[in-house]
Formats: sequence, C-alpha cells, structure tokens
Amino acid sequence: MADSHQMFIGGEWVNSSDGATRDIISPHTGAVIASVQEATAEDANKAVAAAKTAFEQTWFDSTPKDRQLALLKLADAIESNAEEFVKIESENAGKPAEVTMAEEIPPIVDNLRFFAGAARMAGGLSAGEYMAGFTSIIRREPIGVAGLIAPWNYPLMMSVWKIGPALASGNTVVLKPSELTPLSALKLAEYAAEIFPPGVFNVITGDGIPVGDTLVRHNDVGIVSLTGDTATGKLIAKNSADSLKRVHLELGGKAPVVVFDDADLESVAEWVSAAGYFNAGQDCTAACRVIASERIYDKLLETLVPAVEGIKVGGAYEPDVAVGSVISKEQLERVEGFVERAQDAGAEVLTGGKAMGGDGFYYTPTVVANPAQDAEIVQKEVFGPVVTVQHFTDEDQALAWANGVEYGLASSVWTRDVGRAMRMARKLQYGCVWVNTHIPLTPEMPHGGYKQSGHGKDMSVYSLEDYTNIKHVMVSLD
Repeated sequence: MADSHQMFIGGEWVNSSDGATRDIISPHTGAVIASVQEATAEDANKAVAAAKTAFEQTWFDSTPKDRQLALLKLADAIESNAEEFVKIESENAGKPAEVTMAEEIPPIVDNLRFFAGAARMAGGLSAGEYMAGFTSIIRREPIGVAGLIAPWNYPLMMSVWKIGPALASGNTVVLKPSELTPLSALKLAEYAAEIFPPGVFNVITGDGIPVGDTLVRHNDVGIVSLTGDTATGKLIAKNSADSLKRVHLELGGKAPVVVFDDADLESVAEWVSAAGYFNAGQDCTAACRVIASERIYDKLLETLVPAVEGIKVGGAYEPDVAVGSVISKEQLERVEGFVERAQDAGAEVLTGGKAMGGDGFYYTPTVVANPAQDAEIVQKEVFGPVVTVQHFTDEDQALAWANGVEYGLASSVWTRDVGRAMRMARKLQYGCVWVNTHIPLTPEMPHGGYKQSGHGKDMSVYSLEDYTNIKHVMVSLD
C-alpha cells in the first residue's frame, strides 16, 4: 500500500481542507508510490497566515547567527540522511540513485552551508555622513513571506536554492513543490520541524491552480520565486502585478555549445555526452544545442555519436546508469513528437530517436544532425535526452545562431583562442558562459537568465538582492 503524506503548515501536519488527495507516480515504473494532500486555496491562505505570523512574532527578530545555525542544522540533516533523500528523489523523479547521491546531494548540502555563512555577511554601504549634519545608515531587511514554487526536474535541489537565501535573509517561506514530485519537500519539512520555529517553514502540496496561483496573488506574500517553464513564468509575472510583489523567475533554456575548429573534440564529446543528457536532458542548462565549425563538424559527430551510444539508461538502482526516465508519459510523448517532427523537416537522427518501451518512461539518448536554425527542435525547449548538432561557417554566424533563440540561461564556448573566447563570452546573451566546459556550478557564483529565461539570480550573494529590501535611515545630528 502506498504511503500517505500530510502537508506541513504552522508547525503541524495537516490534511487538505476538503480531504482530497493525489496519487504520486514513479517515472521508473509508472506505479503509484505515495499519496499526498491536494491543497485548496483555503489551505494556501492558511500557510501564508502561518508564515506571516511567524515572521512578525519570531523570525524577523532572529539574528544572523540564529539563521546561520538553523541552516547549518538543515544541511547536516540532509547530509546525515542522504540515503533516505536519494531513495525518495530517485523514485519520485526518475533519477538514477548513484548519480543523485554523487552529483546532487553534495551541492545541495554545500548550497545551504554557503547561505548559512551568507546570513552573517550581508551588508551595504558603511554608515557615514554623506550630507553635512546627517548620518546615513543602510539597513538590509527581509521582505516577509516568500512563496517558493519548485519544479519537478530537481525537486530537492531547486527547493534548497530558494530556501537558502530566503531564510538566510530573515524571510519565512511557503514552499509549493511540483504536484508531480512533492515527496522530498515533505521529507525536508520533517527535519525542518525540529529546527525552525512553527510557521517559518511551510510545505503545501497541490496544483498550480489553485495553490500556486493563491500564493502569487496573495497580498501578504512579498516575493514569489519560481523555477519552471517560460509560459508559467509569464503567467506568474502577470498575476502578481496587482499586488506589485517581487517576482524571481528562473525559466527555460536552450543552451548553445559553440565549438570552433581548434577545440579539443574529445573533451567536447565527453562533456556534451554528460551535460546534454544529465537528468535525462531535463535541465534548463543542458548542453542540448551544439553549433560546430563546418571544418570539424563531421569529425565531431564521429566522436560524439559513439559517446552517446555508450550512455547507459536504466532504473533507479541499476549499476552504472547515467540516464533515468523522463518525468511522465506526457513528457515522453512530448520528446517523441519533437524528434519525429524534426525528421519530417529534414533533420537526421544519428542515434536514438525512440522510446524504449516497457515499464516507465524511458527515451534513448538521441543526436539530431543538421536541423535548420528556425526548426522547432532548435528554437524550443525539448527537455529530454536529445541534442541537436548544426554547423556554422564563421564566428559571426556562430554568434548569431547561438543568440538566435528566445532563451538566455546558459551557454558554452569551446576554443583554444583566448581572444575568441573572450569575444564570444562578451557577446553571448546568456546569464552563464562556460569556456571549454559545460554545466559546473558553485554556490559562490550567480545563476540566472537573460531574455525569456527570466530574471533574478539563484545562488551567490547576488540572490540576497531578491529576498531583501534596502532601507535608508537618515539621522539628523542636531
């Protein structure tokens, strides 16, 4: 029998106000693995009220040291119970357990520890006399209640990316995980219950409408932070306008991998076969769009295709699996449709290009060669284990094609020419540019997009800007 889970509101485990529940499906098997509460707008309002009360009565008056110690305890809880979190995350989100343990848990813990330190380092301009007869002071203050909406591709990691700066800054939080992948957030709440005062950390489960929409429109929510697709981001920005709340959006991506003829092709193939297919390609920064010099195009494919064919796809607990399932049957059909339409438009599938069949939602790692620049598969986010490869004639065309999509989250440039690398990095319209690598991230550095990949930064001290208000206090010396 599947486990049943309650929501966490105001320090208590509660059912939805109307008693409705939702089954949670494992992408690995297609089977029901749990049931959770299906929250209503009333439940979301209760969570906001609990968070507001906690902010006003306890958390606003917490010291940076208090917040640091609490975040360190939360990081320790995840690290000490890593196997438990890996099991939940792998089964609920279709991830290989070995990869989750090695590649997700350590940066999750590190991120929380970074923000524990940042809680005691946030500041502003020094107090001083900038006008004769007056002393000016800068205060950096929390906004209040933060509504955090996490995605299904990295349920725990993306939650932590939001929780860290929000709590470090002194805000209270209402976290709404994706309706597909709520289990790790609920497990996190179990440990948070022992660390934070009641109401500081709340988790509600349910659909974007009504739950997420209630957070977005609520006058007592001071900031909404979403990681999700661009269409959802636009809707949230629109619906938050009436209350003029702050909106932090980390949205879709279509990362170009620009490969010049002096690049190390073995390294390109190694990184693309990892970064293009990590998390079954369900990553906004995935190395999904290779744009290679025509002089090395064929040679690159000769190196890349065998590397991709060597990627092992499998279940959560199979050994040496690099790629798991996509999140759902609907997502599998979406990926299939993209590849089929690309073939119909004249592109060539060099490897993969089909669902694997059987239980679960598995798609073979795929390379699609020579699609047109205006092709759907180049312009739109597939969000599956699919990489396209195009060829360019010169640097100007490479730059134009790389920038020629609506997204602007991440990109990479591959060349031994330092001047060329710097020129490209300067002109690429992306929030992140990697040179001769693709996908490494560190909490000290910001992550966020240009254009329709959203605005605001995750990680780094820059993210604290989104979760704080700056107040100028001016005191007369007379």
